[in-house]
Amino acid sequence: AKYNQLLRIEEELGALKCSYAGKDFRTVGLPAKSMVRKPIVGGNWKCMNTKALTIELLTAFKGCNPNGDLGETVIFAPFLHIPHALKEVAGTAINIGAENFSKTGEGAFTGEVSIGQLADIGVKYVLVGHSERRAIYGETDEDTAIKVKLGLEKGMHVMLAIGEQLSERQAGTTVDVCERQLKACFPVITDWSKVSIAYEPVWAIGTGVVATPMQAQDTHYQVRRIVAECCGDAVAKGVRILYGGSVNAKNCKALGEMPDIDGFLVGGASCKPEFTSIIGAAQELYSKK
Repeated sequence: AKYNQLLRIEEELGALKCSYAGKDFRTVGLPAKSMVRKPIVGGNWKCMNTKALTIELLTAFKGCNPNGDLGETVIFAPFLHIPHALKEVAGTAINIGAENFSKTGEGAFTGEVSIGQLADIGVKYVLVGHSERRAIYGETDEDTAIKVKLGLEKGMHVMLAIGEQLSERQAGTTVDVCERQLKACFPVITDWSKVSIAYEPVWAIGTGVVATPMQAQDTHYQVRRIVAECCGDAVAKGVRILYGGSVNAKNCKALGEMPDIDGFLVGGASCKPEFTSIIGAAQELYSKK
Protein backbone atom coordinates (compact mmCIF):
# COMPACT_ATOMS: atom_id res chain seq x y z
CA ALA A 1 0.00 0.00 0.00
CA LYS A 2 2.83 2.41 0.85
CA TYR A 3 4.55 1.52 -2.41
CA ASN A 4 1.36 2.41 -4.29
CA GLN A 5 1.23 5.75 -2.47
CA LEU A 6 4.81 6.49 -3.50
CA LEU A 7 4.08 5.64 -7.13
CA ARG A 8 0.96 7.81 -7.07
CA ILE A 9 2.98 10.78 -5.79
CA GLU A 10 5.49 10.24 -8.57
CA GLU A 11 2.74 10.14 -11.18
CA GLU A 12 1.12 13.32 -9.88
CA LEU A 13 4.44 15.16 -9.91
CA GLY A 14 4.93 14.31 -13.58
CA ALA A 15 7.92 16.21 -14.94
CA LEU A 16 8.67 17.45 -11.43
CA LYS A 17 9.59 13.99 -10.14
CA CYS A 18 11.90 14.05 -7.15
CA SER A 19 15.04 14.47 -9.24
CA TYR A 20 17.11 15.44 -6.21
CA ALA A 21 16.71 11.85 -5.02
CA GLY A 22 17.71 10.34 -8.35
CA LYS A 23 15.51 9.06 -11.14
CA ASP A 24 15.04 5.70 -9.42
CA PHE A 25 14.09 7.10 -6.02
CA ARG A 26 10.88 5.07 -5.93
CA THR A 27 12.78 1.78 -5.77
CA VAL A 28 14.97 2.63 -2.78
CA GLY A 29 14.48 -0.21 -0.32
CA LEU A 30 11.83 -1.68 -2.61
CA PRO A 31 11.70 -4.26 -5.41
CA ALA A 32 13.59 -3.37 -8.58
CA LYS A 33 11.66 -2.41 -11.71
CA SER A 34 11.08 -5.93 -12.92
CA MET A 35 8.48 -8.65 -13.19
CA VAL A 36 8.61 -10.75 -10.04
CA ARG A 37 6.46 -13.61 -11.31
CA LYS A 38 7.09 -15.40 -14.62
CA PRO A 39 5.06 -13.31 -17.07
CA ILE A 40 2.41 -14.34 -19.54
CA VAL A 41 1.99 -12.39 -22.75
CA GLY A 42 -1.28 -13.26 -24.42
CA GLY A 43 -2.53 -12.15 -27.82
CA ASN A 44 -6.30 -12.08 -28.30
CA TRP A 45 -7.00 -12.20 -32.02
CA LYS A 46 -10.77 -11.93 -31.54
CA CYS A 47 -12.65 -12.32 -34.87
CA MET A 48 -9.73 -11.19 -37.01
CA ASN A 49 -7.07 -12.53 -39.40
CA THR A 50 -7.09 -14.81 -42.42
CA LYS A 51 -5.27 -18.11 -42.66
CA ALA A 52 -2.47 -16.43 -44.63
CA LEU A 53 -2.09 -13.63 -42.08
CA THR A 54 -2.18 -16.14 -39.22
CA ILE A 55 0.80 -17.97 -40.68
CA GLU A 56 2.59 -14.70 -41.48
CA LEU A 57 2.19 -13.39 -37.93
CA LEU A 58 3.19 -16.64 -36.26
CA THR A 59 6.27 -16.81 -38.47
CA ALA A 60 7.23 -13.33 -37.25
CA PHE A 61 6.57 -14.26 -33.62
CA LYS A 62 8.69 -17.39 -33.93
CA GLY A 63 11.45 -15.22 -35.33
CA CYS A 64 11.87 -13.40 -32.02
CA ASN A 65 12.51 -16.79 -30.40
CA PRO A 66 10.52 -16.45 -27.15
CA ASN A 67 12.25 -18.11 -24.20
CA GLY A 68 9.88 -20.38 -22.28
CA ASP A 69 12.03 -20.01 -19.17
CA LEU A 70 11.45 -16.25 -19.14
CA GLY A 71 7.74 -16.20 -19.86
CA GLU A 72 4.75 -17.83 -21.45
CA THR A 73 3.53 -16.65 -24.84
CA VAL A 74 -0.05 -17.52 -25.82
CA ILE A 75 -2.05 -16.63 -28.90
CA PHE A 76 -5.81 -16.94 -28.41
CA ALA A 77 -6.94 -17.62 -31.95
CA PRO A 78 -10.37 -17.92 -33.61
CA PHE A 79 -11.60 -21.52 -33.71
CA LEU A 80 -11.04 -21.82 -37.48
CA HIS A 81 -7.37 -20.90 -37.18
CA ILE A 82 -6.47 -23.09 -34.20
CA PRO A 83 -5.53 -26.29 -36.13
CA HIS A 84 -3.08 -24.66 -38.54
CA ALA A 85 -1.81 -22.33 -35.81
CA LEU A 86 -0.95 -25.33 -33.64
CA LYS A 87 1.01 -26.86 -36.52
CA GLU A 88 2.80 -23.58 -37.19
CA VAL A 89 4.13 -23.18 -33.63
CA ALA A 90 4.92 -26.85 -32.95
CA GLY A 91 8.29 -27.20 -31.25
CA THR A 92 8.44 -23.56 -30.14
CA ALA A 93 7.68 -21.77 -26.86
CA ILE A 94 4.55 -20.21 -28.38
CA ASN A 95 1.23 -21.66 -27.25
CA ILE A 96 -2.14 -21.53 -28.99
CA GLY A 97 -5.29 -21.02 -26.95
CA ALA A 98 -9.01 -20.63 -27.55
CA GLU A 99 -10.84 -17.33 -27.06
CA ASN A 100 -14.04 -18.99 -25.93
CA PHE A 101 -15.90 -22.29 -25.66
CA SER A 102 -19.36 -23.53 -24.83
CA LYS A 103 -20.60 -23.92 -21.27
CA THR A 104 -22.20 -27.18 -22.45
CA GLY A 105 -20.47 -30.46 -23.19
CA GLU A 106 -20.69 -32.38 -26.44
CA GLY A 107 -24.20 -33.03 -27.76
CA ALA A 108 -27.05 -31.43 -29.65
CA PHE A 109 -25.78 -27.86 -29.34
CA THR A 110 -25.70 -26.46 -32.87
CA GLY A 111 -22.89 -24.01 -33.50
CA GLU A 112 -21.06 -24.65 -30.21
CA VAL A 113 -17.49 -25.82 -29.56
CA SER A 114 -16.93 -27.75 -26.35
CA ILE A 115 -13.96 -27.76 -24.03
CA GLY A 116 -13.53 -31.46 -24.74
CA GLN A 117 -13.21 -30.81 -28.46
CA LEU A 118 -10.56 -28.18 -27.82
CA ALA A 119 -8.63 -30.55 -25.58
CA ASP A 120 -8.88 -33.24 -28.24
CA ILE A 121 -6.98 -31.16 -30.81
CA GLY A 122 -4.26 -30.17 -28.34
CA VAL A 123 -5.37 -26.79 -26.97
CA LYS A 124 -4.03 -26.14 -23.45
CA TYR A 125 -5.05 -22.50 -22.81
CA VAL A 126 -8.49 -20.90 -22.77
CA LEU A 127 -9.68 -17.33 -22.25
CA VAL A 128 -12.81 -16.94 -20.13
CA GLY A 129 -14.90 -13.93 -19.13
CA HIS A 130 -13.72 -11.39 -21.68
CA SER A 131 -15.76 -8.18 -21.55
CA GLU A 132 -17.00 -8.70 -25.11
CA ARG A 133 -18.44 -12.06 -24.11
CA ARG A 134 -20.09 -10.44 -21.11
CA ALA A 135 -21.36 -7.25 -22.77
CA ILE A 136 -22.22 -8.39 -26.31
CA TYR A 137 -23.28 -11.99 -25.70
CA GLY A 138 -24.76 -11.60 -22.25
CA GLU A 139 -22.49 -14.02 -20.42
CA THR A 140 -23.00 -13.66 -16.68
CA ASP A 141 -20.64 -14.14 -13.75
CA GLU A 142 -22.30 -17.53 -13.26
CA ASP A 143 -21.68 -18.48 -16.92
CA THR A 144 -18.06 -17.48 -16.51
CA ALA A 145 -17.69 -19.61 -13.38
CA ILE A 146 -19.11 -22.63 -15.22
CA LYS A 147 -16.52 -22.19 -17.96
CA VAL A 148 -13.68 -21.79 -15.46
CA LYS A 149 -14.73 -25.06 -13.85
CA LEU A 150 -14.97 -26.89 -17.20
CA GLY A 151 -11.59 -25.61 -18.30
CA LEU A 152 -9.84 -26.70 -15.12
CA GLU A 153 -11.52 -30.11 -15.24
CA LYS A 154 -9.89 -30.64 -18.65
CA GLY A 155 -6.48 -29.58 -17.34
CA MET A 156 -6.45 -26.28 -19.22
CA HIS A 157 -4.70 -23.12 -18.15
CA VAL A 158 -7.62 -20.75 -17.66
CA MET A 159 -7.10 -17.02 -18.12
CA LEU A 160 -9.96 -15.26 -16.33
CA ALA A 161 -10.70 -11.77 -17.65
CA ILE A 162 -12.23 -9.15 -15.38
CA GLY A 163 -12.71 -5.39 -15.57
CA GLU A 164 -15.01 -2.43 -15.23
CA GLN A 165 -16.97 -0.28 -17.69
CA LEU A 166 -16.21 3.44 -17.91
CA SER A 167 -19.38 4.31 -15.99
CA GLU A 168 -18.30 1.99 -13.18
CA ARG A 169 -14.86 3.59 -12.93
CA GLN A 170 -16.44 7.03 -12.88
CA ALA A 171 -18.78 5.88 -10.13
CA GLY A 172 -15.81 4.65 -8.09
CA THR A 173 -16.91 1.00 -8.17
CA THR A 174 -13.94 -0.52 -10.03
CA VAL A 175 -12.84 -2.66 -7.09
CA ASP A 176 -16.43 -3.73 -6.33
CA VAL A 177 -16.92 -4.91 -9.91
CA CYS A 178 -13.65 -6.86 -9.96
CA GLU A 179 -14.43 -8.38 -6.57
CA ARG A 180 -17.86 -9.55 -7.74
CA GLN A 181 -16.46 -11.08 -10.91
CA LEU A 182 -13.67 -12.83 -9.01
CA LYS A 183 -15.77 -14.14 -6.13
CA ALA A 184 -18.17 -15.78 -8.58
CA CYS A 185 -15.28 -17.97 -9.74
CA PHE A 186 -13.32 -18.61 -6.54
CA PRO A 187 -15.45 -21.59 -5.41
CA VAL A 188 -14.75 -23.55 -8.61
CA ILE A 189 -10.99 -22.95 -8.77
CA THR A 190 -9.30 -26.16 -7.69
CA ASP A 191 -5.78 -25.53 -8.98
CA TRP A 192 -4.45 -21.97 -8.85
CA SER A 193 -1.31 -22.96 -10.75
CA LYS A 194 -3.60 -23.34 -13.77
CA VAL A 195 -5.23 -19.91 -13.41
CA SER A 196 -4.18 -16.40 -14.34
CA ILE A 197 -6.23 -13.21 -14.13
CA ALA A 198 -6.39 -10.59 -16.87
CA TYR A 199 -7.53 -7.18 -15.66
CA GLU A 200 -8.90 -5.21 -18.61
CA PRO A 201 -10.59 -1.87 -17.97
CA VAL A 202 -13.30 -2.02 -20.64
CA TRP A 203 -12.93 1.69 -21.40
CA ALA A 204 -9.35 1.06 -22.52
CA ILE A 205 -9.95 -1.95 -24.81
CA GLY A 206 -9.39 -1.03 -28.44
CA THR A 207 -9.86 2.68 -27.74
CA GLY A 208 -6.25 3.75 -27.75
CA VAL A 209 -6.81 5.04 -24.21
CA VAL A 210 -4.61 3.10 -21.82
CA ALA A 211 -4.72 3.17 -18.05
CA THR A 212 -1.70 4.92 -16.61
CA PRO A 213 0.83 2.60 -14.97
CA MET A 214 -0.39 3.82 -11.58
CA GLN A 215 -4.07 3.25 -12.42
CA ALA A 216 -3.24 -0.28 -13.55
CA GLN A 217 -0.98 -0.98 -10.56
CA ASP A 218 -3.56 0.29 -8.10
CA THR A 219 -6.25 -2.05 -9.43
CA HIS A 220 -3.85 -4.98 -9.71
CA TYR A 221 -2.89 -4.43 -6.09
CA GLN A 222 -6.57 -4.45 -5.08
CA VAL A 223 -7.21 -7.62 -7.10
CA ARG A 224 -4.29 -9.34 -5.38
CA ARG A 225 -5.65 -8.17 -2.02
CA ILE A 226 -9.07 -9.69 -2.83
CA VAL A 227 -7.41 -12.99 -3.74
CA ALA A 228 -5.40 -12.90 -0.49
CA GLU A 229 -8.48 -12.27 1.64
CA CYS A 230 -10.48 -15.07 0.04
CA CYS A 231 -7.84 -17.64 -0.89
CA GLY A 232 -4.79 -16.92 1.26
CA ASP A 233 -1.50 -15.07 0.95
CA ALA A 234 0.32 -17.91 -0.79
CA VAL A 235 -2.20 -17.98 -3.64
CA ALA A 236 -2.18 -14.19 -3.93
CA LYS A 237 1.60 -14.00 -4.09
CA GLY A 238 1.76 -16.65 -6.79
CA VAL A 239 -1.14 -15.85 -9.09
CA ARG A 240 -0.23 -13.89 -12.20
CA ILE A 241 -2.33 -10.82 -12.95
CA LEU A 242 -2.05 -9.46 -16.48
CA TYR A 243 -2.99 -6.02 -17.73
CA GLY A 244 -4.99 -5.57 -20.93
CA GLY A 245 -6.38 -2.52 -22.66
CA SER A 246 -4.58 -0.84 -25.60
CA VAL A 247 -1.21 -2.36 -24.65
CA ASN A 248 1.39 -1.73 -27.33
CA ALA A 249 5.14 -1.71 -27.89
CA LYS A 250 5.46 1.87 -26.60
CA ASN A 251 3.67 1.55 -23.26
CA CYS A 252 4.30 -2.07 -22.23
CA LYS A 253 7.64 -1.48 -20.48
CA ALA A 254 6.30 1.22 -18.14
CA LEU A 255 3.30 -0.95 -17.32
CA GLY A 256 5.47 -4.02 -16.79
CA GLU A 257 7.65 -2.21 -14.26
CA MET A 258 4.72 -2.10 -11.83
CA PRO A 259 5.15 -4.71 -9.06
CA ASP A 260 1.73 -6.33 -9.42
CA ILE A 261 1.60 -6.53 -13.24
CA ASP A 262 2.69 -9.96 -14.45
CA GLY A 263 2.24 -9.70 -18.19
CA PHE A 264 -0.23 -8.51 -20.78
CA LEU A 265 -3.34 -9.52 -22.68
CA VAL A 266 -2.97 -7.74 -26.00
CA GLY A 267 -5.66 -7.15 -28.60
CA GLY A 268 -4.97 -5.15 -31.76
CA ALA A 269 -1.19 -5.01 -31.32
CA SER A 270 -1.06 -8.83 -31.26
CA CYS A 271 -2.17 -8.79 -34.91
CA LYS A 272 0.94 -6.80 -35.84
CA PRO A 273 4.66 -7.64 -35.91
CA GLU A 274 5.17 -5.21 -32.97
CA PHE A 275 3.82 -7.96 -30.71
CA THR A 276 7.35 -9.35 -30.68
CA SER A 277 8.49 -6.18 -28.88
CA ILE A 278 5.90 -6.75 -26.15
CA ILE A 279 7.04 -10.36 -25.71
CA GLY A 280 10.64 -9.17 -25.50
CA ALA A 281 9.88 -6.41 -23.01
CA ALA A 282 8.14 -8.80 -20.60
CA GLN A 283 10.93 -11.37 -20.80
CA GLU A 284 13.59 -8.70 -20.29
CA LEU A 285 11.80 -7.37 -17.21
CA TYR A 286 11.50 -10.87 -15.73
CA SER A 287 15.19 -11.54 -16.35
CA LYS A 288 16.01 -8.58 -14.06
CA LYS A 289 14.18 -9.98 -11.03
